[in-house]
Amino acid sequence: MKNNLDETKPIFLQIKEQLEDSILSDSIKAGERVPSTNEFASYYQINPATAAKGINELVMEEILYKRRGVGMFVTEDAKEILIKKRKQTFYNHYIQPLRQEAAKLHISKEELLEMIQKGDETDED
Repeated sequence: MKNNLDETKPIFLQIKEQLEDSILSDSIKAGERVPSTNEFASYYQINPATAAKGINELVMEEILYKRRGVGMFVTEDAKEILIKKRKQTFYNHYIQPLRQEAAKLHISKEELLEMIQKGDETDED
């Protein structure tokens, strides 16, 4: 768990994103138990209902599932679901605006690809 939460977005979203990131980085693997709402509440000194809201969203998205009396666990397909969701978000937030700005500047697809590849070359240095 991160040491502290920030004021930039709702706490339940930060908890949700923290769990998503842990799954994507394989810190928490398929079939493993995730911290409970009470564990999150105790660690961050927040209301358990706030933590539950983030966890429940992951249940609705089929990232987590509940085993009665035992806790919440990561589904087998969680990582694939998250990758697909994040790729779509990446496309919507970065690629679409990039393409729109490139069109305004009359940058062709080929020029755009060259710019991206040029960025790869400078990253290697």
